[in-house]
This record gives sequence, C-alpha cells and structure tokens, in this order.
Amino acid sequence: MQASADVNQRIARISAHINPPSDNLQMEGSSNLKRENCRAKGGSPGFKVAILGAAGGIGQPLAMLMKMNPLVSVLHLYDVVNTPGVTADISHMDTGAVVRGFLGQQQLEDALTGMDLVIIPAGVPRKPGMTRDDLFNINAGIVRTLCEGISKCCPKAIVNLISNPVNSTVPIAAEVFKNANTYDPRRLLGVTMLDVVRANTFVAEVLGLDPRDVDVPVVGGHAGVTILPLLSQVKPPCSFTQKETESLTSRIQNGGTEVVEAKAGAGSATLSMAYAAVKFADACLHALRGDAGVVRCAFVSSQVTELPFFASRVRLGRNGVEEIYPLGPLNEYERVGLEKAKKELAGSIEKGVSFVRK
Repeated sequence: MQASADVNQRIARISAHINPPSDNLQMEGSSNLKRENCRAKGGSPGFKVAILGAAGGIGQPLAMLMKMNPLVSVLHLYDVVNTPGVTADISHMDTGAVVRGFLGQQQLEDALTGMDLVIIPAGVPRKPGMTRDDLFNINAGIVRTLCEGISKCCPKAIVNLISNPVNSTVPIAAEVFKNANTYDPRRLLGVTMLDVVRANTFVAEVLGLDPRDVDVPVVGGHAGVTILPLLSQVKPPCSFTQKETESLTSRIQNGGTEVVEAKAGAGSATLSMAYAAVKFADACLHALRGDAGVVRCAFVSSQVTELPFFASRVRLGRNGVEEIYPLGPLNEYERVGLEKAKKELAGSIEKGVSFVRK
C-alpha cells in the first residue's frame, strides 16, 4: 500500500510540472499534495519569466535558452497553439527552472500572474517580399491583447517586446498601459539587440576579430534605415573607409531581409533573434538582481531626440531603464543617417499610437 501511495504521489508531482491544478483542488491520487507543495511553485531561487508566443519560430529556441538561464526559477510558456508539446519537451531539460505551459486566451492571465519579466515574440513572421509594416495589422492586435493582460496581471513586470514592427508595437504597448494607468516607461523595452549582434558580427569579420570582443552601438529603431550603427564609436577603436562604412551599414540595416531571402519562404531570422533576445533578457535579469553597470541598446521612451521613442544605449537596473545615454559625437555620415532614421521613425511611432487611440 505504501509503495502504491508513493507512486501516486510521484505521478502527481510529475503532472504538476506540466499542468498544475488550481490552488483549491487536490491532485488525483494524493490526499495532501496541492499546487503550493509541488515544485511547480519554483525549483530554484531566481526570477519568474513568461514568454508570450512560446510555440513560434522565435519562441521555441528562446524558451529553450531561457530554460538554461540560472537566473530563471519559473518559466511560463504561453501561446494560442502547441504550447503543451513545447512545454513537455523543454520541461525535460535538467536545469533549475520549472516550466509550465498555458494554451489560449483563457489562460493568458494565469500565464502572466506574478511574473518579473515578460518577453513577447508573439506574432506572424516576415515572409519574402514582406516589409515590417506589412506585419502591422496582424501583430498590432496581438500586442494590444497581450499588453492588456500584462497591465492587469503583472503591471510591475519588465516587458521585452520583440514583436515586429518594434518601431510601432512599443508605442502600442505604451498606449495600452497608459489607458490602464499602469504605464511606467522604464519597464517597457523594445528589443533591438539583434541589430547589435549583427553589427558586432559583421564588423568583427571586417576587422578579423572575435565578435565577442567587439561592441557596436546601434541607435534609432529596428527597421531598415531607422537602424543606425555608430561605426565611429566601435570598441575597440578602429576606422573604416567610406566604402566599408556604407557596406557595413547597409548589411546591418538589411540583415533581416538577408535571412528571409536565404530561407526562401521557410521563415525569418528566428534563431539569431532568439539568441539576441536571450542576451538582452539575461541583461535585464542581472539588472533586476542588482548588478551594476548593465548597459545595452534598446528602443525606449526617450528624450535623446525630439521623438517620443528612440533606441540608444541605456543602463538597466531593478526598475528597468535607470539611465539613457546621449548619442555622443557623430560623424557626417552618421548625422545624415540620423535624420533619415528620425523621419522614418516618426511615421512608425505615430502609426502605433493611432492604432490604439482610433
């Protein structure tokens, strides 16, 4: 009898990882094992992270990499399809974070309650010939719905917004939070880290260096000409010819298109985006922990230019963005690029604001 009871209890614990019952229900086969007694409450010290869009092309590798992060104690995976399978798969990884899956709109609030960091890659991917603006009508509605859930269930969470077009979806999120009286501009960050990752990689190729030893600030936005790599401020210090500058800038700006075309209809930049998103999320978690000197580029509410949102280097802390750094000295090529970026960016920001206000 004791052996049978032990087996039932182990089965109940295993079930609790994948599909914990509500707090007021007891698990089948156990008289005293409730949700708060199982490891789904959190297996290791750390932060609670939710990924919204976890079953998608970015979401799956992103979820896998976040499961490997020692700063994550609980990992919630939400999507409108396929989350049970993704959750089961990733939950088998022998790392500290406990994984729980949530499927469909009716479980969104459960997925978000109590989260410290929310990462949003949800939405449709780019396809050949499709611009980020072509994604707007679909992804704008998705982001609005998800941010309404955040404002209700975890208004103090740090939000990392990946869904494209970021130049418009971040203003959408801001307007949703304003409408709910939960807007804290420090806690809303558009993820432009992939532009930095690409810039570091491409510049390292030209210089013959390890990309991990290169740091290129990328400012502006996260689409086409709004992506402005400041090649005059590369670390380690170096110089480029005019042709190298133009070539590198163009490749960094069109990195997403390069991948879309190479995949020939089979997807967009999902793997490198997941890598970049995890790099940025890890920085946010270190900042939440209280680490000093955490500086990354991000698209945030800003007064660096006359625009209400702009990507630049920011210092992260326990409350999100603690400090926004000025652009620093620009050369003539960068000054011209900045004006082009601001013109394009202004329209994208207004498009996002208008979507919510209409």
